[in-house]
Amino acid sequence: MIRVAILGYGNIGRAAEAAINAAPDMELAGIYHHNDSLEDMQADVALVCTPTREVEQYATRVIEKGICTVDSFDVHTQIYALRQSLTILNQVNRAVSIVSAGWDPGSDSVVRALLLAMAPKGITYTNFGPGRSMGHTVAAKAIAGVKDALSMTIPLGTGVHRRMVYVELEEGANAAEVEALLLKDDYFAHDDTHMIVVDSVENLNNVAHGVNLVREGVSGDTHNQRFSFNMTINNPALTGQIMVSCARAAVRMQREGRYGAYTMIEIPPIYLLPGDEETLIRSLV
Repeated sequence: MIRVAILGYGNIGRAAEAAINAAPDMELAGIYHHNDSLEDMQADVALVCTPTREVEQYATRVIEKGICTVDSFDVHTQIYALRQSLTILNQVNRAVSIVSAGWDPGSDSVVRALLLAMAPKGITYTNFGPGRSMGHTVAAKAIAGVKDALSMTIPLGTGVHRRMVYVELEEGANAAEVEALLLKDDYFAHDDTHMIVVDSVENLNNVAHGVNLVREGVSGDTHNQRFSFNMTINNPALTGQIMVSCARAAVRMQREGRYGAYTMIEIPPIYLLPGDEETLIRSLV
């Protein structure tokens, strides 16, 4: 059995716990909150279910114990730098990290890579939502003056999105000042973002989301190839499940001596699955 610890116990942490309990080859090795000591952590792999901006510091503490990590870091422009820094740390401590192992980045990245192989020339459009973005919601909640927040992603087509951010203010907070801070945050600065003040975020809250991936391109010298991938999901449930599947891959890669940090496009898909490899090949090919 693979011993899996959970670090951070919000929506994703709770979803990951359910996925561990449902896995035939895993057992829960403990749940750790932000302020808990990690000295007693005994696990093969830890799921770092903290906000993205805290991932590296917590992953570092775990890796230094020789324990593998999986995270769902979601700032696309910073993924490569995180991979590089954790690669060195894992090589020193003989461990493996799977970074950005959510659904986007993560499983959608794998789909985009496959679509690129199918049509090497062309354009891929990633259209998110409509639905709740967990990373953007966490970022909005962290802004001074915000009591609670919900960030909804609205697809406008061809990969363009609008951010509708519903904010419940702290008593005495100035809405204009909060909005100015929100619009400067990297999570929101590059999109069409609208802040709406509400009395209760809880009355609006849901965790539904989805994606429509479309690639239009060329296979060989044949044009007009068009591929589409769609899903409608419970956001934390899918993120937690993908992290648990990647935990399986991380432990296998550690046992093979492939120490370092990897993204999902670098992992053989069969490493994500439980069961006998030959049986899986016969049933899936």
